[in-house]
Amino acid sequence: MTTATAQERTKNGGRAVWPPMLHRVVKTIRARELFGPGAHLLVAVSGGPDSVALLSLLCRLRASWHVRLTAVHCQYGLRGTESDGDQASVESLCRKLEVPLHVRRLDARGRGASLQEAARDLRYDVMTEIAETCGAERIAVGHTADDQAETVLLWMLRGAGLTGLSGMPAARNGLIVRPLYETRRNDLLEYLYDEGLSFRRDSSNDKPIYLRNRIRQDIMPVLQRVAPSAVEVLCRSADICREDDRYLDEQVALLCEGRVSWSPDGAWSIDRAFLTRLPRAAQRRVVRNLCRRSDGRHRSPSIRTIDRLIRIVGVKTAMSAMDISPWHVTVERDRVRCVPLNRRRPSSGRPRRVIPEVLAIPGHVFWNETGQRIHARRSAQNHSRAADRHAGEIVLDAGKISEPLTVRAWEPGDRFCPVGMNGRSKKLQDFFTDLKVSGEDRRRIPVVVAPEGIVWIVGYRPDGRWLANEATQQCVVLTVQDSCAGKGN
Repeated sequence: MTTATAQERTKNGGRAVWPPMLHRVVKTIRARELFGPGAHLLVAVSGGPDSVALLSLLCRLRASWHVRLTAVHCQYGLRGTESDGDQASVESLCRKLEVPLHVRRLDARGRGASLQEAARDLRYDVMTEIAETCGAERIAVGHTADDQAETVLLWMLRGAGLTGLSGMPAARNGLIVRPLYETRRNDLLEYLYDEGLSFRRDSSNDKPIYLRNRIRQDIMPVLQRVAPSAVEVLCRSADICREDDRYLDEQVALLCEGRVSWSPDGAWSIDRAFLTRLPRAAQRRVVRNLCRRSDGRHRSPSIRTIDRLIRIVGVKTAMSAMDISPWHVTVERDRVRCVPLNRRRPSSGRPRRVIPEVLAIPGHVFWNETGQRIHARRSAQNHSRAADRHAGEIVLDAGKISEPLTVRAWEPGDRFCPVGMNGRSKKLQDFFTDLKVSGEDRRRIPVVVAPEGIVWIVGYRPDGRWLANEATQQCVVLTVQDSCAGKGN
């Protein structure tokens, strides 16, 4: 394959004539508001036809739009000499077009995901880092209309909802832009041939082991024989789905105002009763959006995982904990809590000593293990009936307990009499086992203890022996709240 050389177009009065392809791309850039004159773009160049055409077209905008261009090439070394050839081709092209180039050698193997997913994540991380370093406002990638149509079909075959059927946005997170979003792959190839630009072909794109390749090679040709405008129709459907999806997200966000609490580490909690009252479609969207927001890569759990969580939340007596990678979810009596797994403290293999805290009355304790603040106060008014409707609060009979109250972690041998068991005692270990609370999580849960015994497994169950009743004259009110909670979704 010959080295790429760009042929200059005819000039009228010293001004270069834009090829028709560039007019179409500029129309997309303006209509989608991807970037404007004077922008600094970091352009991802793999050496394949799409990225080579993208870089060439953007170079033609430099004079009239005063854009600055920097290129980046990620080298994984997965195809041996073929990968080295890709790098050499990109280096040659960037020298010819006078575009500064960053080359990064990356290893995507052994990162806990499929090789393609790991490579993509690593690539976007590196591009974001380089963009920040060189001052680029946007990262331009070479996805085409054909890529969009294939993505929509891929998600359709996976049983995706509106979000999946929206495919790829023309712009993502105000950083990633796709100037070739409305351009067909065959038109790009024609442009490359006209310009005398060479490009590389990735042999892995021909392997049928990847579902996307089978869609491209087997399904798309059949669809286009049946409906010649299949690509355009799928892209238009994706735009419609995205508009509907965005509107529904906005409506769900309004519904959730004041119902969701966030902590600085990305953990969230939501009112359980509110969630269970929503229609199933809204429940799915709420859970999906909250999990996506708490995930570092803004990814959603599968619909199967979402439905599993919703089923557990909907069981009236269920209180449990489960890992839904990459989140840890705790379903409590009144709240559903979600903590990113990578933010949880790693287990050292040996139980970590958690120092007990004295809870004065009145007073409060901040429990660092869960980020909760536990308050205690006295009251002459009997709140026992109101407390039944407030799972974050219990009311004790001041005449049945003495001081000091202590907040500590659970200890082997702990027993209490859970409310609802008619005074029968139960090992706290068995209680946690029934709720499927893991050993590490057990050590994080605060336990409020009086000299007479345990009075409250915070967020789970009080001991029924010490609760206020209609005959109670003096009360001790205990409440718990998340300390660093921001309202809204």
